[in-house]
Amino acid sequence: MTPGLEPIETASVDELRALQLTRLGETLRRAYEHVPHYRAAFDAAGVRPEDVRDLSDLASLPFTSKADLRANYPFGMFAVPREQVARIHASSGTTGRPTVVGYTAEDLDTWATVMARSIRAAGGRPGDVLHNAYGYGLFTGGLGAHAGAERLGCTVVPVSGGMTERQVRLIVDFEPRVIMVTPSYMLAIVDEMVRQGVDPRSTSLEVGIFGAEPWTNEMRREMEDLLAIDAVDIYGLSEVMGPGVAQECVETKDGLHVWEDHFYPEVVDPVTGDVLPDGEEGELVFTSLTKQAMPVIRYRTRDLTRLLPGTARTMRRMEKVTGRTDDMIILRGVNLFPTQVEELLLGIAELSPHFQCVLQRPDRLDEMTVRVESREGVGIEAAGVAGEQLRHLVKSTIGVSVAVDVVPPGGIERSVGKMRRIVDQRGLR
Repeated sequence: MTPGLEPIETASVDELRALQLTRLGETLRRAYEHVPHYRAAFDAAGVRPEDVRDLSDLASLPFTSKADLRANYPFGMFAVPREQVARIHASSGTTGRPTVVGYTAEDLDTWATVMARSIRAAGGRPGDVLHNAYGYGLFTGGLGAHAGAERLGCTVVPVSGGMTERQVRLIVDFEPRVIMVTPSYMLAIVDEMVRQGVDPRSTSLEVGIFGAEPWTNEMRREMEDLLAIDAVDIYGLSEVMGPGVAQECVETKDGLHVWEDHFYPEVVDPVTGDVLPDGEEGELVFTSLTKQAMPVIRYRTRDLTRLLPGTARTMRRMEKVTGRTDDMIILRGVNLFPTQVEELLLGIAELSPHFQCVLQRPDRLDEMTVRVESREGVGIEAAGVAGEQLRHLVKSTIGVSVAVDVVPPGGIERSVGKMRRIVDQRGLR
């Protein structure tokens, strides 16, 4: 076994599947017996926990959606008495009631374990100084990363998001080897480094663990070039646990290994809900295998990806998420994701990674403008040529016409968390 790895990370597929089936049975019984929503959903589908005798039988069970969680707000999805819940997290709730998740003390221990596993897979090691710029609070990122880093044996700098000038000062003074942050906020930190006269490639940083929003391999190359680091992807969502559900390994950077001993993945057709074979793209669905306070059964994440065989670990990989069913823009019949635009504009030297897709409806048809910053030192004429190049690339590659508005550096709002890539102005007249 590789030193530092848990035995399950390199166990045989047969061992892993046997463990999953055992844990799945326990989870289904817990959900059916203690969560009224699941008992009613299972009964309506004519399925009981004991009917699931093989992992493939999971497909007979109903899905869980974000709407189900909101309908049972705040504590209706808990499978333990509220007094046994050690911590509560929640989504921002910007589109309605927040989704509330709970953790027992054992759940928090599991979370710290998978997060420590994730940080190690990304290249972190015991003794590293880790700069944690994920937001603390009800958002799961900050506290999840913090607990995992401490479990691994890192020295944690719990900066949280915001106060970008101070972020740079602490990176210079404390000399962290690892940084955990959203990729869009990392770009804001890089901008601030440049403003302060700090060469981003000269810092102590060697590993960047970026998550909480989709980002492309082109963005990876941009980050690695800007900062002279290994940029690796982490995946998670609060409804399933938080960060640490899947992690890219630094030695391969070929997709994120799902920690399948705790989370069972499926990929389904977003329209029909049919389970798709490994290798086909669809919507990612997760069933928790060890959560006590709030087990989730076949939770629809809305993230689009495909499942692939394991490489650096036995467990299957999920391809980098580059879109969600709810951030897909349908423009005159063409499906478009912001990450497709990002991939194209990062191939144009005069354009920066700071961009937004602005949707408007001046008449009866939707129109989209890509608002993107030019890089420092690019003149107005060169910026105009670059914008025309991007407009042509979008048309020829994605198949839809958009306008492009190239603005000066600093012309697009900076984010301290998840970047607002889509600005929908269609309801404004």
